[in-house]
Amino acid sequence: MEENQDYETIDLLELLGVLRQHILALLLTTVLAALAGFLVSSFVLTPQYQASALMIVNTRQDTSANVTSDQLTSASRLVSTYSIIVKSDTVLNQVIANLGLNMTYETLASKVEVSAVDETQVMEITVTDPNPDGARQVCEQITQVAPDAILTAVEAGSVKVISAASVDPDPVSPNIPRNTAIAGVLGLVVCVGILFLRVLLDNKINTEDDVTKHLGLTVIGVIPNYENGGKR
Repeated sequence: MEENQDYETIDLLELLGVLRQHILALLLTTVLAALAGFLVSSFVLTPQYQASALMIVNTRQDTSANVTSDQLTSASRLVSTYSIIVKSDTVLNQVIANLGLNMTYETLASKVEVSAVDETQVMEITVTDPNPDGARQVCEQITQVAPDAILTAVEAGSVKVISAASVDPDPVSPNIPRNTAIAGVLGLVVCVGILFLRVLLDNKINTEDDVTKHLGLTVIGVIPNYENGGKR
């Protein structure tokens, strides 16, 4: 037994017509949202600066002998292990004590990132902070404290600084152009979504086409509205 079901169809031309009717509202919303994103990124969000340093990992302390490919592979694998030690409380608490920082271990750990450079035996230490000089000092202290802590924990190999801590003069965040563009696009999407919802949720008979579409009847006449002497 077949059941007859009524499905509500979406008229794409009708939706496009709604967008054309409200083109000014769409443009205005996009511009205002982009302006809000620009103002928030420029005057509300705190700029963040990054300082970074490079350290090389060796599997043996005696670096005078020839280094084999197996040793290089082993060293690159040790980077992930060493990165955990670099971000441990043993290292970072010592950094806090040396610099006299007024912050907890968890706060400092959230500012530090350690990663391998292109899957090599070189690891990059990056510190992010609103104060560029503060970021550089923390990064520099980590490169001084970490080698001894790593040797004590691993009892083999060596870690050496190959690039001293340096800070990027330009803030890494907020990215004002990107935030402005994202805010503008979000404003446009929200405005389009609201217009589409108004069309989809509107079940009133507004035009002659709605009579045919929703009731299946043919319109045989229209009574116009007119004004006479200020009365409608």
